[in-house]
This record gives sequence, structure tokens and C-alpha cells, in this order.
Amino acid sequence: MAVESLAVLTPGNYPDDDPVAGLESTLQVFELAERLGYRGAWVRQRHLEHGVSSAAVFLAAASQRTSRIELGTAVIPIGYETPFRLAEDLAMADALSDGRVQAGFSTGMPHSDLLGDVVYDGDWRSYDLGYGRVQRVVGHLSGEYLGGPDALISSPGNLQRPRLQPHRPGLRDRLWYGGTSVPSSRWSGGAGLHLLTGNIVSAAGFDAELFSRSGFGGVQRALIDVYRGAAENGGYPPRRVAVGRVVVPTDSADRATRARYREYEAARHGRTLREHGDRRTIFAPDLVGPVADIAEQIAADPAFEGVTELRLELPYEFPLGDYEQVLTDAVGLPAALRAAA
Repeated sequence: MAVESLAVLTPGNYPDDDPVAGLESTLQVFELAERLGYRGAWVRQRHLEHGVSSAAVFLAAASQRTSRIELGTAVIPIGYETPFRLAEDLAMADALSDGRVQAGFSTGMPHSDLLGDVVYDGDWRSYDLGYGRVQRVVGHLSGEYLGGPDALISSPGNLQRPRLQPHRPGLRDRLWYGGTSVPSSRWSGGAGLHLLTGNIVSAAGFDAELFSRSGFGGVQRALIDVYRGAAENGGYPPRRVAVGRVVVPTDSADRATRARYREYEAARHGRTLREHGDRRTIFAPDLVGPVADIAEQIAADPAFEGVTELRLELPYEFPLGDYEQVLTDAVGLPAALRAAA
């Protein structure tokens, strides 16, 4: 078992009438993760929901409350973003954090029926809102110059060729893509981005028996292999792969809390037993129980073969006290995994 580091992904929830309190709780999760020695703390970007609508703004705030931990976005739906302006915001957050931002992207536009005409002037349906739009963000963060070789920008005390500012040379190597399917896994590998793969993926593109034969982990393992093959064909050195699971240790939880965790798991288990829809979407089982038992399940999961990074996906709607207990107990997972191997 190769898992060596832990990161946490938090939903960033807040009550409708008190976003300040909820966002403060999410910042406290980041602070706790750093104190406990987690490698990274990640936040989802969500629109029209009680969550973080601008990951770059949130990470800029988190950068002032932490000093060492990686600060990640998982993931920014690119359809709502202007590539240059998004790249500026990420670069500014990276400068404020002294090089700790890990930016993850996805294609698509959740709630496009409500937001498409609000975000864009004109017929947004004709725009490239897919991989090409992500690639434009990558290009800006890579320092691509604008205009011809003679184009210059003059500002007080400075004359330079125009490109995104602040220029953060290392940020290009800290970009990720949320791969959930064969096409997205292949594209992210070929683009030289790191891979985020979580507890929801698509079995489309694989034989009809793969899920029934190998389970969720077998399908996810196949997607990771597609990604790594594409990265190798693109001439990229080994990229980071972070596998996400909903992990809820119960070691220090009281009896009532353990019962509540089990009810949460049971209510979601049915969806993990079959494929859903034309995309053959599948869901990973939640990992609830003592750390030693969770480690045994991960050790038997083919998705983790050769993967060094585990991302704990915190459940939605849990209170801060639950998150603190989960993160504190989960610190023991790497050692438990070594014992289970």
C-alpha cells in the first residue's frame, strides 16, 4: 500500500441566514488540517448553493490563516469562467499563499438553464465551454505573452511584454483536472495535469461486466490507467494522482454519533449497487467505521494500487464538531494502511 499523504476536501457549507459563520467554520477546518499534518485542504466550488461560489477568493482568505498546507480547488466548473480573469485570481491567491495553490478544474455548467444567460451576453451555447477553455487558463498561467513580440506595457518604473500578472511560474505544475470518465481521464493526462478522481465516476467506455466483476475500485483503476497512459504518451513525467473517498472514522465518536454515521452510510448505500443512466455513473461506498477497518478496505481497493495520495471527502451537512473528530481520527490512516498491507 503506497498511500503516504492525506488531504481533506470540504463542502464549505453555510446556513442561508448566516454565511459568515459557515465560511468561518470551513476556514477552521483548513486550520485544523494544517495542525494535524495533512498535506492539503481542498474546497468545492458551487454555484446557487450554500457553498463556496469563488474558490480563489476563499483560498486567498485561507492563505492568511495557514502557512504550510496546500490549498486546493476541487473543482472549478470552467463553463462559468472567463479564462484570463480566472487565471488572474488563481495567480493572486497563489502569490498570497507563497506558492501553495493547487487548482483543479472540470468542464460543464451546473445549473446552465438558470445561469447561462445570466453569466454570458449572447448565445453562450456556441462557445467552447470544454477542454479548450481549461487549456486557455493553463496557457495564461504558463506565462504566454499577449500580442506580438513588439507589444509592450508601460507602467510606473516598468516596461515589459504583456502577460498575466502576477506571473507565478510554478503554478502551471500545480494544476489538476477532475477526471470522471474515459475521455476526461485521457484528456487530463495528455494535457499534463494532475488527476483528481473521487467517489463518482463513469463506467462508460469499458465492458459491461467491469463494474459487476471488479466493483467501483476496478473501474476507477481502469480510468487511472487511461490517464497515466495518456500522460506517458504526451511525454510528461509522472503526475500526481489523488483518489477521493468519503471517509468517516468512528474511533473517538460517542455512541450516538456512531449511530448517526451508520444511518448516513445506510441511506446512501443503495446507490452504490448499480450503474445509473446512459453515462453508467457509479458511486463508491462510504468508508465508515474504525480506522483499522477502513484501512483494510482501502488496502483491498484496486484504485489505490500505486497511488500515494488519499483525499478525504467530508460529508455534506455535518457540523464542525463532526469534521474535527473525523479529521483527528483519520490521521492514523497511513500507519493503519501500512499495517494492513
